[in-house]
Amino acid sequence: MSRDARWKALLELLVERGRLDVEEAATELEVSAATIRRDFDRLAEQQMLVRTRGGAVVHGVSYELPLRYKTARRVSEKQRVAQAVAALVAPGEAVGLTGGTTTTEVARALAVRADLASGTPALTVVTNALNIANELAVRPQFKIVVTGGVARAQSYELIGPLADGVLGQVTLDVAVLGVVAFDVTHGAAAHDEAEAAINRLLCERAERVVVAADSSKLGRRAFARICATESVDTLVTDGAADPDLVRQFEEAGVRVVLA
Repeated sequence: MSRDARWKALLELLVERGRLDVEEAATELEVSAATIRRDFDRLAEQQMLVRTRGGAVVHGVSYELPLRYKTARRVSEKQRVAQAVAALVAPGEAVGLTGGTTTTEVARALAVRADLASGTPALTVVTNALNIANELAVRPQFKIVVTGGVARAQSYELIGPLADGVLGQVTLDVAVLGVVAFDVTHGAAAHDEAEAAINRLLCERAERVVVAADSSKLGRRAFARICATESVDTLVTDGAADPDLVRQFEEAGVRVVLA
């Protein structure tokens, strides 16, 4: 296992459990305790964890794993969701994309659609996610609009009043939201309130709103609300979604697409 893969695995274990000791982590990853100690020390230097005697803990109960350290968990589900979301976009439309692993897959799915290989433009993409803009900027048939703002290291998203200024001047056909939680009662949510505010504005500027979320995000709550359930037109999720949750979303007026 490479160092990067090991660090990703360690951080995900830490987020899930809140605390890890050296021997436990060494057993999980099938490496030596000395290797884990060095990993913990390096990650502590980067302020990714707090070193303790014999192990490590996360910074707080609401810790969010930065995007660059996330492994491809549920990658097949996210790719299926992304393909289904991309199919909802028509050539020539203006599409808003928030940051996140699933919306990044949506951007990739749009990039390889044969009917979007040419056009003037084939698609207009408005995003506050630096990584998505970077991936799509090499597609000359796409018009890429990037909001201003301050980069948020955890998600590569631009946030703050500078981003507000750009989004207030555009109109979108569809906004695609990546979320950390989507609950019928509490709506769509993110970890960070500034990120949620930008995503909310993206929704307000769009004719229709699509939530792209694998089934692990459904029925969950998170700190910062993006929008109410009634503001969402379509939920695209994977086939493992709880049928009862699907029924609840449909009863709330949300179209559900199972990928």
